[in-house]
Formats: sequence, structure tokens, C-alpha cells
Amino acid sequence: MDLFEQKYQELLKKEAPLAARMRPSTLEEFVGQEHIIGPGKVLRRAIESGQLPSIIFWGPPGSGKTTLAFIIANSTRSFFSPVSAVSSGVNDLRKIIEEAKERRKLYQQKTILFIDEIHRFNKGQQDAILPYVEDGTVTLIGATTENPSFEVNSPLLSRSRVFVLKPLSNAEIRTIVLRALKDREHGLGNLDIEISDEVLEHLSIMSGNDARIALNALEMAVLTAPPDEKGKRKITLEMIEDAFQHRALQYDRAGEQHYDIISALHKCMRDSDPDATLYWLGRMIESGEDPLYIARRIVRFATEDIGLADPQALVVAMAAQQAVHFIGMPEGNLALAEAAVYMATAPKSNSLYIAYSKVQEVIRHGTNEPVPLHLRNAVTNLMKDLGYGKGYKYAHNFPGHYVEQEHFPPSLKGSRFYFPGESGYEKQIAARLKEWRQRTSKESQ
Repeated sequence: MDLFEQKYQELLKKEAPLAARMRPSTLEEFVGQEHIIGPGKVLRRAIESGQLPSIIFWGPPGSGKTTLAFIIANSTRSFFSPVSAVSSGVNDLRKIIEEAKERRKLYQQKTILFIDEIHRFNKGQQDAILPYVEDGTVTLIGATTENPSFEVNSPLLSRSRVFVLKPLSNAEIRTIVLRALKDREHGLGNLDIEISDEVLEHLSIMSGNDARIALNALEMAVLTAPPDEKGKRKITLEMIEDAFQHRALQYDRAGEQHYDIISALHKCMRDSDPDATLYWLGRMIESGEDPLYIARRIVRFATEDIGLADPQALVVAMAAQQAVHFIGMPEGNLALAEAAVYMATAPKSNSLYIAYSKVQEVIRHGTNEPVPLHLRNAVTNLMKDLGYGKGYKYAHNFPGHYVEQEHFPPSLKGSRFYFPGESGYEKQIAARLKEWRQRTSKESQ
């Protein structure tokens, strides 16, 4: 690199966005993902020893996939060759491979091929790099927001170690923001900035666990904040709202308001009020609540308050969870809205919830007797000799594929836990059970 190129690179770094300037270069500076790079963890040991396998980082945007790849290259003194699967093709990969071969011959330096959004490479593009991953010409680090089991070819996946990155917590986002505010060389430390804990908290929440978004919004708010007569820039909640182009609603994800609003949402769905359901759902989504937390609560509602009155409710709830995971936010908001309104307008029943609660109580305080012999599988001759499976009646050999036989241990003989309600599909369940039990009663007379 000549003097002019060096000056150009220094200028680019100086004028780069705050998120790029604050990108850490060592593991000690990196925030988050302690479950994979904390002291003694396998990835950290691999980095420190220089014995690095090919890697796939799977995690949400802004969780540090690219940064971690850069740190690995820096820590292992490897040449870092980044490409984006969005804009690169096979020719770009071939050029990197040839350069990697020359670099290994001339300088004995390893090359890390970093492919951002590797899930966007088609099968042919992924196959093109496979031989060079196998022979060690390059060490692959792929980054993806999608499940690599579905998006990365099996041969490439089998030669890589998958590490799952978690969304950054509010506390971790706050640490990154505070570091940027104090850093004089790369951050905003040369400016006299005043920002309250409340504003910092909302900045963290509204970033959606994405460090890049948080830093970009912070930089926008700071650079557009008019300094007072002493040169101080006071960052207000309204400035953060403006930077995000999003209203910062009063909402505490970790405090009482969090529980109050999820309680309101749950009760409005239970009371079959779709309008209020949408309102409280919107309050949570627009305030930056974790959408997967909302999805989990809707799934729980589908099983607790609807149950078998409408078995499709659980299917809808799980589809919403998958949609949010697949397309993310804000596009996923309508999937949550659809699921919540479905729950609110579905027939309700807590029969399954009551039944399982009774079962839990019996198991906690019962004797937990062994399975009756006729219900056991006789998979060996010894088991047959001991009476396993003896006397078992195969339901498909009986009219209507129904047979009456004892299924409980002796102390629970004749027990009933599930009493279907009178709404929705449970009407059919109740009628079917009634018919079967009447038939059993007649046969026993």
C-alpha cells in the first residue's frame, strides 16, 4: 500500500459512520456473545490457538457477525477477504482463491474468506468454494440471518462449525453506546454531550437489539443537536424519536409496565375483544418489545385459553412465530396482529388447561405406579414371558377403531381428567366421547 492509498484509507475511516468507526478489533473490546467467546469457550480457544475451523455465524442483524469475523482474522494474523453474497459471484470467489494460493506460497499467510449473507449464494456458488475449504486454501466464515440447515449446502455445512449468535441485550447495547460517547479517537468523545439514563434506555430498546442501528441513530441525534452557548449538546427523547423516525413510547420492557400490557393483551384475547387486542398488541410492538416474546405469549394463549375448542389456533400462533423469525420486523407485525385477532375471535375453552393441571397434581402427590403389563411393548422373549403386552386389544381390530380397556395404574382406575367444553371443535369431541362411552356401557351390560 503506497502513501496515497494509506492516506485514502485513513480518510475513509475518519469519515465512516460511527458504527464502522467503533467496530472493535480485539476480543477484549467485543461486547456480547459470551456463550461462544467467553473465557474457556470453544471458539475463543480455537482463536487463541490459531486452529480455526471453517465457521458459519447464524444470528440476527447487528449481533456482531461481521465484527467477530474481522476480529478472528486480526487475532490469527490471517488475511481478511470479505465478500457480500448480494453483489458477488463465482468470478469474485475465484479471484480471491487465486490470491489466497499466492499469499500462502509467498508469505505463508492464511486467508479468511468472509461471506456475508451466505444464504443468498445459490448451490453452484456454494459448490465453487467447497474444494478450497476442504484443502485449506481458505478458511470460510459465513454469516447468515437464516437457518443454515435450510440455506447452506449440506457438504459445506458438514465442513463448518455453526455458532449461534444471540440478539444483544439492552444492557449490551447500552455498553456499546456509552463507549461511543466516551471514545475521543473513533467515537463522539470530543463533543460535549449530555444524555439521560431514560434516553439511553429508550435508545437501547428502539434499536431492536441491533448495535449498528443504535449507533447510527445516536450519531444522527448528536450531529443534528444544536449546541448551547457553552457548546453542550443535550440529547432529548424527541431527538432520538426523530433519529429513528419512530415515536419512543413510554414502555419498560423489564418493569411493571411490561407485565401490565402483556396482561391486558392476554385478557382482551380471552374476552374476545379484537379491537382492544390490536391496541395493546400495537403498544407492545411500537414500543420495541421483543416480537418473539409476544409470539411466545400468543402460542401459550392458544393452548391455555382456546385449546381444543379450535385446534387451528395453535397452528396460526406457530405460523406467526415462524413468520416473525423469517421476515423480521417491522414486516412481521401483521403476522402477530393476524394471530392475535384470530385468538380473540376464536371459541374459548380452558378444559385442556384444567385437565393437565389435574394430571400435574396427581403426578406430584401420587405413587407413580408402573405401566400396566398389557400396555408395555414386548420387544424380547423375556418380556413376553413376563407378560408384557399380554391381553392388549388392538383398537383397529374393533368397530369404529375404538376399544375399551384399562389404561391407568390400579390406583387411578376409572379416572377422568379431560372434560371437553361446549364451544367449537370440543362439541365434536364431547359427542364422540359420549358415543364411545355409551357403546362401552351397553357392551358391559
